[in-house]
Amino acid sequence: MATTKQILEQPNFPFNQRTKSWRTIISINGSPMNDDKEEEFSRSSLALFKAKEDEIERWQMEVRDRVQIKLGLAEEATKRLAERQISRKEVSAIRKRVDAINRELKPLRDELVTESEELRMAKLEELSKSIYISLH
Repeated sequence: MATTKQILEQPNFPFNQRTKSWRTIISINGSPMNDDKEEEFSRSSLALFKAKEDEIERWQMEVRDRVQIKLGLAEEATKRLAERQISRKEVSAIRKRVDAINRELKPLRDELVTESEELRMAKLEELSKSIYISLH
């Protein structure tokens, strides 16, 4: 049975084939790159990849921050709406109590109005009698 190292070093191992084809594809003036140029190319490619990755990370952080801000604003708006709904419920309850008290007071108010009208009428009659007597 072959060891892992032996398997990896076999010429028909897929990774080795890809590496060979990659080296032949990347060439300068038709000749395969030497190890220094390959290493330099690998470093610059890695640096470019890391820069792109950092840029994507920054962009994701910006988007995440914007989303958090929007969520915070939505949460505040929800709280305000909830407070308004509570105050609307309170106002509704107070209006119901005021209406109930007005219904209770209406008969008393009507009674007072009729009494005050009767008193006024009585005073007017007395006044008119006293004027009539003083004129005759």
